[in-house]
Amino acid sequence: MNKPPLSVYLKLVCVALFWGGTFIAGRIVSTEIPHMIAATGRFLVACVFLLLLAWRVEGGLPKLTRQQKHATFGLGATGIFLYNICFLAALERMPAGRSALFVSLSPIVTALSMAALFRERLGGLKWLGIAIAFVGATIVLTRGDVFAVVHDISSSMGVGELFMLGAVGSWTAYTILGKHALKGLTPIAATTYASLWGLLLLSMGALNQLPLLDTSKLTWQVISAIIFLGIFGTVIGFVWYYEGVKAIGPARTAVFNNLVPVFGVALSSIMLNEPVLISMVLGGLLVIAGVSLTNRVSSSQST
Repeated sequence: MNKPPLSVYLKLVCVALFWGGTFIAGRIVSTEIPHMIAATGRFLVACVFLLLLAWRVEGGLPKLTRQQKHATFGLGATGIFLYNICFLAALERMPAGRSALFVSLSPIVTALSMAALFRERLGGLKWLGIAIAFVGATIVLTRGDVFAVVHDISSSMGVGELFMLGAVGSWTAYTILGKHALKGLTPIAATTYASLWGLLLLSMGALNQLPLLDTSKLTWQVISAIIFLGIFGTVIGFVWYYEGVKAIGPARTAVFNNLVPVFGVALSSIMLNEPVLISMVLGGLLVIAGVSLTNRVSSSQST
């Protein structure tokens, strides 16, 4: 196999930065307007730009086969609809930095799911990298009090945390489905169709929430956050993420999600003045070590 170009990895790092920023934008939006309306606004912006991008780069969208319709609907239902419901519900209930740290569980769940469902082989060093990342995630999730959670899990896992676990699960499904949806579809086409399906599902929920919308809450900060979520968190982020899935596989691409909480915590501290705990730093360093080890092993095996 040919070694993937460096640009693939650089784009995945940028994706992690953009998605780290979505937790700040999502925190701003989720505390001001109803979730379904916020998510619909995000993907309305995203779909406009994705359609323009598809037209400019690829001359439009291809006609889907029945299998591709099912696959892209699955992507829209998991990575767009379910993820955004859980994502915004979590951000309404917990700090953006802590919410972002839950993303470190995504590559663990994805890699284990790929191994269980598709018998994808994970070597010893990959298992070690996953284990190190898992230890780091555990320290973060329990705020450094690993043993106390055994006696009282509610001390660390509230409703917000449960919603974030739901977001991790839906993103895992999205990542795995993406491997199959990309067969015969470009990243732009797959992302656009998934976003259109997701927009349709979200719009149905947004209609029911219209009576709850206070238009005075639509400040420039909220509108800017929605635009950021739509363009950087969706259009650029999803397309580059798909390119990673296609070039290096879903399990290895998902490893870069461990960088999302690092950027999320840093941006939350800078922009929202959220505290950075010692457990966040220690856990984050272990997560980065796990990412580095897993990615080094994967890169050497691809040469």
